[in-house]
This record gives sequence, structure tokens and C-alpha cells, in this order.
Amino acid sequence: MKLTHLVIAAAVGMSFSLSTNAADRGKAYVSNQDGGVSVIDLNTLTSTTDIDVKAEGPRGLAVSDDGKLLIVATRENGNISVIDTATNEVVKQIPVGKNPEFVRVRGNFAFVSYEPSAKGGPPPAPGSAATKEAESKDADDDKEPARIGIIDLKLGKKVREIVGGPETEGIEFSLDGKQLVITNEADNTVTVHNMKTGKLLKTIKTHEYGDRPRGVKVSPDGKTYVVTLEYGNKFMVMDKNFKVLRTVDTGVTPYGIAYDRKGERIFVAANKAKTLEVYDAKTFEKIKAIPTGNRCWHFSFTPDDKEILLACGKSDAVFVIDAEKLEVTKQIEDKKTPWGVVTYPKSVGSLDKPL
Repeated sequence: MKLTHLVIAAAVGMSFSLSTNAADRGKAYVSNQDGGVSVIDLNTLTSTTDIDVKAEGPRGLAVSDDGKLLIVATRENGNISVIDTATNEVVKQIPVGKNPEFVRVRGNFAFVSYEPSAKGGPPPAPGSAATKEAESKDADDDKEPARIGIIDLKLGKKVREIVGGPETEGIEFSLDGKQLVITNEADNTVTVHNMKTGKLLKTIKTHEYGDRPRGVKVSPDGKTYVVTLEYGNKFMVMDKNFKVLRTVDTGVTPYGIAYDRKGERIFVAANKAKTLEVYDAKTFEKIKAIPTGNRCWHFSFTPDDKEILLACGKSDAVFVIDAEKLEVTKQIEDKKTPWGVVTYPKSVGSLDKPL
């Protein structure tokens, strides 16, 4: 009789454990330019802890496919910090190059954009005196191009590089993993490279459509790419062969961009418009502009697709948005200038997505 009770108790306990784990919505990681990385419990939508990344200026971040490692680009020391997500401790810092910014992970490799020629600070507006002065200087200087550093996470070192434009921003993989697509804000180009060799395959000039390409995402079916043009107040739509099909007007200074998981809607963070904008992915009609906060650049869906987390650096908060109602439901305080946000389990967003 006692043995039967023990078996029943064990079965109930196992069932409870499985149901608890099944209900676990996971975690979000938020990079803070004036701090480390904040961890948000997605079950409660509260910030639970801060990770010391052992360096200043965290920006781009990504989670490994198995969720065991968090990779964070740290601007001030030109490294990435590799963090064990079980302990929230930095296990290694790997040199990348000056001004590392965006991070994407594919398999055992981290792809990190860095900008040897970047001077820092906000860019001047097109046509301004500062822009003309910079263009004049660039005509005389040999401006060192930006690069994508490829880091072998098993070896713990940079193993090769792909050369981009003067200032490389967003990074995207083609659906088949054979091509790397990057946006180059300083020379207004999108470049396509062979993933294995780094060879430049194609250059798409954006100036006639808009300047400063920033975010880039491929659709879930791999048939289209979208690119935000920050100084065009548009996003650009290209087919799978990188032919420009059209542009779509957005709010002022669009930056982060992503499709939803089904590829039915496109989301755009319009920085100075202070909105997260939603578009129909087939007709490109605007569905809604959701009022948000100040300097909202990057966002991620939660793994169950129920909410969107939007990092708003100058509002000292991460905004929580209902993905169906398209309304802000909460603000999670973060006074360390939040820059970007990713989740585990991995979900779609402006910085990361499941592969």
C-alpha cells in the first residue's frame, strides 16, 4: 500500500513538474548601454536580475541555438562577452574589433559587425553642413570598411572576417544559409555576400529610395527582404534575388524591423515618430501605429507570440505590447538606457529569430 502511494505521489509530482515546465514562457535579455544586461522573467513580465558583462557599452546581443550562451557586443573594449545563461557569469571575452554592434548566431558561430572608422555619436542629417564636411573628408581619406567578424564559439576566437561597407549595421542570413545580407549606413548600400567565402555577390544602392539603411529581415518563406531606410522614412522591399520591388512610407526614422512568425505582418520601430508600426505583409498597408516611447530601436516577440517587448532607451523602459490588440499593456522600468532585446526560447524580432 505504501509503495502504491509512493508511485502515485511520484507520478503526480512528475506531472506537476512537466506542466510547470510546459507553462514556462522563458526569459528576455535586454542590453543596456549604461549598464549590463537585464533579465526579464516572461512569466511575470518583471525584471529579475542584472548580468555584469565585465565591460562597458553593451549593444547587440544574441542567444545560442541551445540557449546555453548569451553573446553580447561591448562597444568600449571591442569585444564580445560570452555568458553562461545557467549562472549569468561571463565565461570568456573575445576580441572582435573597434565598435562592435550587431550580433547574430548561427550554429557554433557568432557573426558580429564592427566599425573601425566609426567616430561615434549621432549621425548628421542629410544635406547638413556636418554631412558635407564629412563627405569632403572622406574624399581625401582612405576610410577603413566595416567588417563582420566570425567567431567560433567552441574555439573562443575570431576565425575570419567578411568586409562590408564603411559602417555596417544589420545582419541577416538567407533562408538557405548560403548568403549573408548586411546594411551599410554610411555609403547607403545593402551588400550580399557568400557565407562561406565572404565574396561580395551583389550591391544594392539605396540612395534613390532613402539614405542610411539600418534594419534588415528576410520573410519566413525566404521570398522577400525588407530594409529600413532611416533617412528616407521608408522601408524597402526586395525579392529573393535582391531586386527592389517597392518602398513603403513609415513614421520618422525607422530602425528595427521584423516579420511576425507567420509572415503575415511587418513591424517597424519608428524612432522619432515614437511608434511601433504594423503593416500587412502582402498589401503593405499600414494596420496601426502604436504610440510608444523615446528612442525605441529594437524589439522582440515573446516565444509564445503573445507580446512584443520594445526597448526604449530614452524612456528608461521596456514597453510590453499585446501582439493581437496592438496596444501597450505595461512598461518595465530600466534606467540604464535599454538598447536591444532578445529571448530564449528564441523568437522573432529585430535582432534575432529562430533558424
